[in-house]
Amino acid sequence: MTSNTGRWPEFDSSIADDFRDVLIIGAGVSGVGAAYRLQEMVPGLSYTILEGRERAGGTWDLFRYPGIRSDSDIFTFAFPHTPWQGDTLLAHGEDIREYIIDTARSNGIDEHTDFSTTVTAANWDSSTDLWTVEAVSNGVPKSYRSRFVFLCTGYFDYAGGYSPDIPGLNDFAGQVVHPQQWPEDLDHSGKKVVVIGSGATAITLVPSLATDAASVTMLQRSPTYIASLPMTDPFTTITKRLLPDTLAHSALRWRNALLMVGSYQLCRRAPKTARKVFRAMTKAQLPRGYDVDTHFNPNYNPWDQRLCVVPDGDLFRAIRSGRANVVTDRISKVTADAIHLESGGEIAADIIVTATGLKLQAFGGIELSVDGERIRANDKFVYKGYMLEDVPNVAWCIGYTNASWTLKADMTAQAVAKLLNYMRTRGYTRAVPNRQGKTPTARPVVDLASGYVTRSLDELPKSGTERPWSVRQNYILDRIDARFDDLTESMAFGRTVPTRLADPEAVDVHTA
Repeated sequence: MTSNTGRWPEFDSSIADDFRDVLIIGAGVSGVGAAYRLQEMVPGLSYTILEGRERAGGTWDLFRYPGIRSDSDIFTFAFPHTPWQGDTLLAHGEDIREYIIDTARSNGIDEHTDFSTTVTAANWDSSTDLWTVEAVSNGVPKSYRSRFVFLCTGYFDYAGGYSPDIPGLNDFAGQVVHPQQWPEDLDHSGKKVVVIGSGATAITLVPSLATDAASVTMLQRSPTYIASLPMTDPFTTITKRLLPDTLAHSALRWRNALLMVGSYQLCRRAPKTARKVFRAMTKAQLPRGYDVDTHFNPNYNPWDQRLCVVPDGDLFRAIRSGRANVVTDRISKVTADAIHLESGGEIAADIIVTATGLKLQAFGGIELSVDGERIRANDKFVYKGYMLEDVPNVAWCIGYTNASWTLKADMTAQAVAKLLNYMRTRGYTRAVPNRQGKTPTARPVVDLASGYVTRSLDELPKSGTERPWSVRQNYILDRIDARFDDLTESMAFGRTVPTRLADPEAVDVHTA
């Protein structure tokens, strides 16, 4: 048994210069939030954020298409510790990006960030209990070493989105654009635009483009559930006016989180009722006689796929005004100036936007290995929603699919900070989740039937059905679990120090 040293072992000078206690990969909302919690809960811990882009912001720095905004309410999406200024429920992408950057700057997190640094690989060395992380920084290869790696990379490929094989697309004489790579100089004014897709990106783009385009058509294979959310409401306005910023932010965060959990549970427990409610709400916002069942009545139950949100019904307003149109059909082929449909019709186009979804990717595409043996993500179960079985000292932040990402990301950051405190005060240098012979029933870690999920399941780790191997989409139950969490459950702790230090290796194993 190892004694309580009250600190991690010192390191000899050969590894001191490039060493950090924790390396955080990614400076988006997850990475900045993780750094904040480490500073707050584990004072004195050394850390560096490695960010491939030139600035913080993550997703909100990557996506620059017209109208980009949050599709979760901003008070639950914002950090709990940094009040959101303003009283609108949904926020524009550039405002979210600046909020993340300002949070990093005001807390000194930007001073701990290496920008333009893309991580390519990370290898754990069991003889030293250290990660060696390989990166390319401003075009130059660079290595880092750390005790712990916190992957705040999300779960989609930043390099490019999903682009299906569309017959004849290469023959199109106009411009083809994917929202993930939106050209800054794209001029859609007076153009005929076709947006292929029906997810959150498509329903954001259509009303935004319709303001200046000659016409905008949303071409979908099948409908999506769409809810209209007011940009503000009396409770939000009054709360922001009467309470101090911190109290108002907390009250609105809890109110909106409970509403999200409640509406999700209603949809899952009473899908027929929820379907009728969505249909009635949608029909009320569309022109009289509109074919609701063809274009806005999905063939799956609410929340089998992610629910989409439009602010103040802007998509439906664009349809009512005649500036936008929805076509539900399949593509037969694309020619120089039109999209031909399987039904025999065609849609004239000057610009085609392929809002066809994301490509999922585990760990930001980083090649993880343990003692030189590469880790295949789909071979691993996720432990407590943030670690991987049999992989020491690494955490992966994934947010909720049925609520704001940050609700889960912040709990993950706090869980990692608690684990690091536990390890450091006891002198442990490794923590390894282990199933100890148990064989959980496997299910997808992202429990949605959306196309972008189902075609990429082999790229992601697995969830079990029982704790601590289950990834749950329930904020309230997760909060309760976090409060009473047993850090030793299904976890093996140990200690390894450099040989020049006299202390021998000691291992302390805790079983569930």
